[in-house]
Amino acid sequence: MVTVYDFELPRGYMDSTGELHRRGKMRLATAADEIGATRDPRVLSNPSYLTVVVLSKVIIELEGLETVTTTNIERLFTADLAFLQDMYQKINDIEPPVLKTVCPECGKVHEVPLNFTGEG
Repeated sequence: MVTVYDFELPRGYMDSTGELHRRGKMRLATAADEIGATRDPRVLSNPSYLTVVVLSKVIIELEGLETVTTTNIERLFTADLAFLQDMYQKINDIEPPVLKTVCPECGKVHEVPLNFTGEG
């Protein structure tokens, strides 16, 4: 069973020196990756940040970087982020996760689907 997938970013991650990093590896997500990400304080305050946290966990290599961090993911070009979100969906073959949120006005709990691909 394949658990790690190679990728090449369409644009590339540009580091602080202006060097582009395009090739990397993404592994299959585990339940712990997704559960841990939903508990992250940044995700609790901004559910959209879930994508950033999960991708920083499952991208195990990006050429030229020692580790992949949430800061690296935040600094990706939008085309590269969309590419990685789509790849994540495809290799994990999952429905978009649902996050429970509380409406600040009425206090009602809602389930909000988190769509990593931007489609839908």
